[in-house]
Amino acid sequence: MPMITVRFARPQAGPDIADRIGRAVNELSSEFLKKDPNVTAVTVEEVDPARWFVANKSLKDQGLASFWFDVRVVEGTNTREEKAAFVAASFARMSALLGPLHRESYVHVNEVRGDAYGYGGLTQNERYFAARRDAARDAA
Repeated sequence: MPMITVRFARPQAGPDIADRIGRAVNELSSEFLKKDPNVTAVTVEEVDPARWFVANKSLKDQGLASFWFDVRVVEGTNTREEKAAFVAASFARMSALLGPLHRESYVHVNEVRGDAYGYGGLTQNERYFAARRDAARDAA
């Protein structure tokens, strides 16, 4: 149940691609981080490339696109290898969607504690413990 925030900028205007980016990010988190796409939330925001700077130059001036993924997952639910594969695949997918990317495009997978993160009014720890109680009751 990750919450994923995507910001992107591209040097030339084009058709609205927020829906394609949102779907792509959900697919990537499902494939590489093994997250359930039915409880994954994604927000997508396009930023004016004249307002995105890398090394004191705007992306507009550099003629490159860039992106930033801010992904929140429960601590310990993914391996180093899964996260590395997610980062690599994210860069490749965003390059295909946006065109040439600035090397300084980022993916940040934030691992948060299960007792400090949740949805639907339950922390992930409480959701886990409730599922274990239900399984024990069903087995009895």
